[in-house]
Amino acid sequence: IHQFFFFFVFLKGASLLLMLKHYLTKDVFQAGVEVYLHNHNYESAQSDDLWDSMNEITNGTLDVKKLMKTWILHKGFPLVTVVRKGKTISVQQEKFLYRMETENWTSDASYLWDIPLTYITSSCNFTPCTNSYLLDQKSGM
Repeated sequence: IHQFFFFFVFLKGASLLLMLKHYLTKDVFQAGVEVYLHNHNYESAQSDDLWDSMNEITNGTLDVKKLMKTWILHKGFPLVTVVRKGKTISVQQEKFLYRMETENWTSDASYLWDIPLTYITSSCNFTPCTNSYLLDQKSGM
């Protein structure tokens, strides 16, 4: 059971880094990692040091530390529901629960993640456009 736990934690960490890389773009993510490695060469570091390096590269346009803290500090994952009505899209998040067990449930309504969403539209001169949206509230769009 201990091996499974560590494997699951590793998978969540890897998934989070891939999510961040996709949201920031490969070049911005790589530049952030390079700054992080340069700034902490032969030193010990913490996760906040990586997020600070990413913030340095994004020039404050995105608070990477705030975004990643919601994923690291919250147990589990969010469930995102997408509803389309005509040309209007709405999204909503809630804590995903596999089973309704007392130790897995929280009544805290502020249990929210900063969820980077990427979607494609055809609104760029008849070619697909990739757009990003950060869902940092219970619902949006």
